[in-house]
Amino acid sequence: MRRMFALESPLMNALGTLADLVFCNVLFCIFSLPLFTAGASLCALYDCTLSIVEEREESFILRQFWNAFRRHFRRGTALGLLSAAVFALLGAYHLAVGAMEGPLGRSYRITFLVLAFLWLAVFQYLFPLQAKYRMKVGQTFKTAALLSAAALPWTLCTLAVTGGAIWLSFFLNPAALNVAVFLWAFGVFAVVAYLNSFFFRMAFRRLVPENRPD
Repeated sequence: MRRMFALESPLMNALGTLADLVFCNVLFCIFSLPLFTAGASLCALYDCTLSIVEEREESFILRQFWNAFRRHFRRGTALGLLSAAVFALLGAYHLAVGAMEGPLGRSYRITFLVLAFLWLAVFQYLFPLQAKYRMKVGQTFKTAALLSAAALPWTLCTLAVTGGAIWLSFFLNPAALNVAVFLWAFGVFAVVAYLNSFFFRMAFRRLVPENRPD
């Protein structure tokens, strides 16, 4: 029993990781409240979760999140705003093709699904890449697009984790919406980022070492 509650025991390490994720999740939600800062906040969240996975996190995770948020503010905000614009365009395209009928409408809807999948595959990598390598915005988009195809198995894994979390939270039992919102506000964002960080870590190995961005 004493070994179980020792500071270096697996149980205590797991509880410490869980506490760090909860703190990061709350900070992510707070720092995303202005909405336009959501990109920088997401970079900071991945900065923390990747460091936890790679066992290089700072002793005070709150300070690490704050420092990462400041470090990635400019480029992370730009990534967030550009991503929001792409989502808005896809939404408008969906509304337009949704009103079409017949074979032409079906073909356009298939086109929308393909474009949405390709964009989500790229979007998954934008903020982890920025958190890890601090690239220029254009280079981040280019690398994310290439990596989404080069590391397709890991791309599908991250999409499955994110999509599964959303489905379980909001579609499996719509009557429990309040519970789902509470869980996302206090943990799910960070847990999903943490789980995906294992896959991103594997995907980043596809980058040739000497050509990895700084």
